Amino acid sequence: MALQWRYADVMLNYIEYGNTTPDHPPLLIAHGLYGSGRNWGVIAKRLSDTRQVITPDLRNHGHSPHLPSQSYEDMADDLAELIGHIGAPVDLCGHSMGGKAAMVLALRRPELLRRLVIADIAPVPYPHTQSHHIEAMRSVDLSTLTRRSDASAQLEAAGVDPALQSFFTQSLDVAGKRWRLNLDVLEAEMDKITGFPEVSGSFDHPTLFLTGGDSTYVLPEHRERIKSLFPAARFAKLPGAGHWLHADRPRAFEAALRTYLDT
Repeated sequence: MALQWRYADVMLNYIEYGNTTPDHPPLLIAHGLYGSGRNWGVIAKRLSDTRQVITPDLRNHGHSPHLPSQSYEDMADDLAELIGHIGAPVDLCGHSMGGKAAMVLALRRPELLRRLVIADIAPVPYPHTQSHHIEAMRSVDLSTLTRRSDASAQLEAAGVDPALQSFFTQSLDVAGKRWRLNLDVLEAEMDKITGFPEVSGSFDHPTLFLTGGDSTYVLPEHRERIKSLFPAARFAKLPGAGHWLHADRPRAFEAALRTYLDT
């Protein structure tokens, strides 16, 4: 059973699955850009048969506060606050933007984590922008919506891929006629989101870089940088999966995560 909590002394909203167990630490899953903790509900429920799983909404996403920054240092601090509330150490899995936030947290506060899983992202800046998706979401006439499918139709007209239509509309509050995304801040901070901050030190705990076999986000030339920051890093690929590997191959992603964390 999933329970949603919003604590006054913890900034991030999160959903909690399962219960704490003596054999496994809690698992936190940090979502990517334009996502929310709800996106990970199916995988979190399955993994909660042996451990507590927590899926927060990162700042400016979902039900968490809208704030003026989307820096990785700030996102890492938010996760550290949540882990302090739950109790350290925890296992942490982060995808895309959430993976970069997880890496910065691991490098700055290694004592909070036991194991780290980074899903299809590297600790490097990327040349692409995701601002065109913001333009597409802004093009939706929220005043006309009565259901999510209405927004999907407008996103389709704006040229958005069907899979992304479904993904984006999960962050739509139809009744409130608004996006649960702080589009203005995400657009203003896009260079920080696609970049990666200057960080020092290393995270020596077990770390898995799990990538999509069809993705180009983590390349062989990134491995030297990864190993300099995460000397215990191991690498694995999910065949037939792209950047959204947990959506493309959910069962395989779940099995890989479970195997690595339980080893």
